[in-house]
Amino acid sequence: MLTTDQKGAIAEMGIAWHATQLGIDVYKPVAERGRYDLIFDFDDRLWRVQCKWAAINGDVLVVRCYSSRRTREGTRMRPYTADEIDALAAYSADLDRCYFFPIDRFPRREQIRLRLAPARNNQRHLINWAEDFEFAATLAQPRGAVAQLGERVAGSH
Repeated sequence: MLTTDQKGAIAEMGIAWHATQLGIDVYKPVAERGRYDLIFDFDDRLWRVQCKWAAINGDVLVVRCYSSRRTREGTRMRPYTADEIDALAAYSADLDRCYFFPIDRFPRREQIRLRLAPARNNQRHLINWAEDFEFAATLAQPRGAVAQLGERVAGSH
């Protein structure tokens, strides 16, 4: 069984690898102890990204949106805020897929639950579908003037 530190390391490497595969420049802070693990360079902006392990629970992928540490009083959970990070990224080792969540879309949440399959009661409204947050759906979209230049290559040779 993997420790939480091992899961975090695997998630961080998986997220960096998948983002790099999409052409995103990925940087790692030199020192630990910050609230974010990686920096994504999106041409016009740097994003502070906190990496998380995504666990499957039935037909749902669960991403915890907090850090925790043991204290004398017990476990202390601390949610991430928009002042500390710009996004959460999660890696599912079971699916070998990554997910991206801008923090302003999920402010001060304890966890994000993503549906992998339809709910048994057929609910469709207010469901976060895993496929909508996959890297390919969220990060591979053209961004800014550089992406627009790529669209005009045929006419500018």
